Amino acid sequence: MSSYRQPGVVLTDRHFTVPLDHTDPGGEQIELFGREAVARGKAGDDLPWLVYLEGGPGFGARRFVGTEAWLGRAVEEFRVLLLDQRGTGLSTPANRQTLPLRGGPREQADYLAHFRSDNIVRDCELIRPQLTGGAPWTVLGQSFGGFCAVHYLSAAPEGLKAVLITGGLPLLDAHADDVYRAAYPRIERKVAAHYARYPQDVERVREIAAYLAEHRPESAGHRLTPEGFQSLGIMLGSGNGSHQLHYLLENAFVRTPLGIELSDTFQEAMRTANSFAGHPLYALMHEAIYGQGKQPTGWAAERVRAEFPQFDVATALAGDGPVLLTGETIHPWHFEVDPALRPLRETAELLASRTDWPELYDPERLAANQVPVAAAVYHDDMYVDTEHALRTAASIRGLRTWVTNEFEHDGLRAGGPRVLDRLLALVRDDV
Repeated sequence: MSSYRQPGVVLTDRHFTVPLDHTDPGGEQIELFGREAVARGKAGDDLPWLVYLEGGPGFGARRFVGTEAWLGRAVEEFRVLLLDQRGTGLSTPANRQTLPLRGGPREQADYLAHFRSDNIVRDCELIRPQLTGGAPWTVLGQSFGGFCAVHYLSAAPEGLKAVLITGGLPLLDAHADDVYRAAYPRIERKVAAHYARYPQDVERVREIAAYLAEHRPESAGHRLTPEGFQSLGIMLGSGNGSHQLHYLLENAFVRTPLGIELSDTFQEAMRTANSFAGHPLYALMHEAIYGQGKQPTGWAAERVRAEFPQFDVATALAGDGPVLLTGETIHPWHFEVDPALRPLRETAELLASRTDWPELYDPERLAANQVPVAAAVYHDDMYVDTEHALRTAASIRGLRTWVTNEFEHDGLRAGGPRVLDRLLALVRDDV
C-alpha cells in the first residue's frame, strides 16, 4: 500500500485478494486494485466511504488527476475507492495476452463467466469490511456500474448506506434480444439527429462506406470495414459526440498520386475508435451481462439487427438513402477485424452459447428495498433505454429518479459535481 499526493487529494493504492469463485473461497485467488482518494485536509479524518463502479463492462475506474470532474465534490465528504472491477485495469486484467494462461477457449470462457456483476458485488462485500470496519458504504454506479449497484441491492443490501446510479438502471427480466430490439430505433433517431445537424455528413458517410466496401484497407493490423465504420455511431451517445464525429469525417479523404484515397488521419482515428485493445472485456462480456437462466444470449445484437434492414450497408449503398451508423452493439465480425480480439473468437462463441447464467436480480427484495437510492435517467440516452430504466425504477421501493435531457449517457463526466450533488440531495430527501 503506497500513498502520494496530487492537487487537492491524497491517493493510496490498495490491493486486495479475493476468490475467483466466491462459492469456493479456499480456491483460486485473484488480485483486485482500488485507488483511495481523500481530500488533502481530511486524510486523517474518520470519513464515510463511497465506492465507485465504472461503466462498461470492461473498463477500469477512471484515472482522475487531482479533484477533477465529480471526484472533487465526492471528497468533500467521502473517502472514495475507485475500484478496478475484476479483469479490468490493474485487477488481474483479462485480455488476449493473459487469457491463454487459463488454457484453451473453453477454460477461458469458464473463467470469464465469473466476471459479471454478481461476482463484482461479492468482491465489494469482501473488501468493504477491510476498509470500513463493517460499516455500510455508499455506491456510485455509472452505466454498467449501475447494473452492479442494482444487483447489490438484490444480493447484499445490508452493505449499503445509499446507492447513486447514473445512466445505469437495467431491465430486470429482459433477454439481450429485448435490449437490442429497443436499441436500434434509439440509435436510428440519434443518427437522424446528427444528419439534421450536419446534412453534409449524409453524402460523406456514403462515400466512406463505399470506399471501405471496395478497398478494405488495414491499419496496424486492424481491418477497416463498412460495418466497423458504422460502429463509429457509438460516439453519438455522448454529449459532444455528434460534433466529434463530424470533425472525424471531414478528414476522411486526401488526393494522392494514385487518386482520391482514405487519409491516414482518418484510418488511424477509425482504428483507434474501433479498437478493443484497452478494454477487451467490453466485447467479450457485453451481452453476457444480460444473461439470466438457460437461454443463451446468442449474438443478440447481430440477430436482432436483421429485424432492422435499414442498417444494412449494402442495401443503403444500392439505393439513395442514408447509411445508418450503429453503436453499443457487439457482433461476431468484431472478433475478425480487431487484432486484440481475433485470438478470442472461439471464447466469445462459447460465452454467447452459454446456458447456465445465474439470475442477477431479486424482484421481491427490490420491491421491499430499504436503502436510499437515487438514479439519474437521461431522457435521450442512446445506451440504456429510458423506458426500461423507468420500469426498473418503479420496481425498486423508494428509488427516486432525476429524469433529464440536459445530459447524454456521459452526464456524470460532463455534469460532474452538479450531477453528484443532485443525487445526494435525492437520497437525503433534500429536494
